[in-house]
Amino acid sequence: MPAAHVKYSGSTTLPTQQNYIGGRYVNNQSGATFVTCHPGNDQAICEVETAGEAEVNAAVAAAKAAFEGWSATRAVERGNILRRAAKLLRERNDEIAALETLDTGKPIAETVVVDVATGADVIEYFAGVAQTIHGQHIDLPPAAFAMIRREPLGVVAGIGAWNYPIQIAMWKSGPALACGNTMVFKPAEQTPLTALKLAEIYTEAGMPPGVFNVVQGAAATGKALISHTDVAKVTLTGSVETGKVVMASAASDLKKVTLELGGKSPILIFDDASLDNALNAALVANFYSTGQVCSNGTRVFVQDGIYDTFVDRLAERAKAIRVGDPFDPQTQMGPLVSREHYDKVCRYMAIAKKSKARHVCGGEIISKGPLAKGLYVTPAIFADCSDDMEFVREEVFGPLMSVLSFKDEDEAIARANATHFGLAGAVFTRDFARAHRVATLLQAGIVWINDYNITPPEVPFGGYKQSGVGRENGLQAIEHYTQVKTIYANLGDVAATY
Repeated sequence: MPAAHVKYSGSTTLPTQQNYIGGRYVNNQSGATFVTCHPGNDQAICEVETAGEAEVNAAVAAAKAAFEGWSATRAVERGNILRRAAKLLRERNDEIAALETLDTGKPIAETVVVDVATGADVIEYFAGVAQTIHGQHIDLPPAAFAMIRREPLGVVAGIGAWNYPIQIAMWKSGPALACGNTMVFKPAEQTPLTALKLAEIYTEAGMPPGVFNVVQGAAATGKALISHTDVAKVTLTGSVETGKVVMASAASDLKKVTLELGGKSPILIFDDASLDNALNAALVANFYSTGQVCSNGTRVFVQDGIYDTFVDRLAERAKAIRVGDPFDPQTQMGPLVSREHYDKVCRYMAIAKKSKARHVCGGEIISKGPLAKGLYVTPAIFADCSDDMEFVREEVFGPLMSVLSFKDEDEAIARANATHFGLAGAVFTRDFARAHRVATLLQAGIVWINDYNITPPEVPFGGYKQSGVGRENGLQAIEHYTQVKTIYANLGDVAATY
């Protein structure tokens, strides 16, 4: 049984973690395990039992068995259980945040205020939405009417990403469960720990066994889950490449899909913008969570009139970012999540340094001192970039900012849209008309005006183009976790056609 309440630190070793199926922890049949590591020192935290075909089948069977009762549970009771879960999550915020920092390397200063709290907000939001889900009545005089019902789908497979493990688990389970579905959730193999805490809390809050299950593993586990014939829908947060694989698999039996994928989002900063606000946003949009955020604004377009001043001030601020032990409350940027991802980001840093872009600062591997054993790089800024540079075009998913200059609005919009991504974007200007004109023309699922990466539960989140299918959060999410049934009622006779 995984440890319940411990004070986590970078040196903590936890017991072997198991899969959570039917309201309890279960042993796997194969005995196969994998190791999850703390990125702060690249040392093992614990082993995790891999879910093979037997465990995936058991989890789906548990979810399928629970669906009939859960979908028939009154919406008010589903909402009450979700509210109790949100309350428990907030009460245990510090414990779960510390576990998240242990597993991901995200600074404790972030996880204690963002990761758990924002996910609990989403669960609470959909707890309230549960009672508002309704159909329609359509009169068809003189002797008929139709009812339109909105019904749950069945078993939902949730596939999480490693950058916001607990938050993503809550973003997916909140609306799915509020709508009356059941879920089998697979966290990323790099960050498997906190989804188990969510499962424990759901059970403690009164959720029936089998409504929310957690299976652990890598690609083989995910493949077994998304291809299971009793899964009605797949919701994934991950890379574009993984999204394509999931969509292709789901197409075999026409499962519904929601895909929240990658991005290479633009920030357009005009001459008349508040320089301080634009600087603050650009720094957060590139270096928060060590740059490991799908919606990050990593292509920063700055108008000629303020370009040099903006770059100089960026460099000054970026050099002052405190990179360090993620358990130190003063740390502002921690390590990258895994050795594999660290190698990828370092490769892009090397590509950027060899390019014709101007290396403003950062991108150095920390190989000496107390951080040497961890997966640390310093925040990097490259200026005078061009749109065709490899590190400018491709998603790095690390602390690497590309700064590009532009002359006018039309040029900025055209260049911002010249990508197969379309997750997010932003415009910074004091001109009200320009702000809305540019926001309308940017090809992205969410666009901020004079802000960045603000995602309250009330607003939908998702991408255009290859950045995704469907939406998370907001009332729009209900459409992706329910299906519509039309019932036609004839009040008169049926005509004798033959």
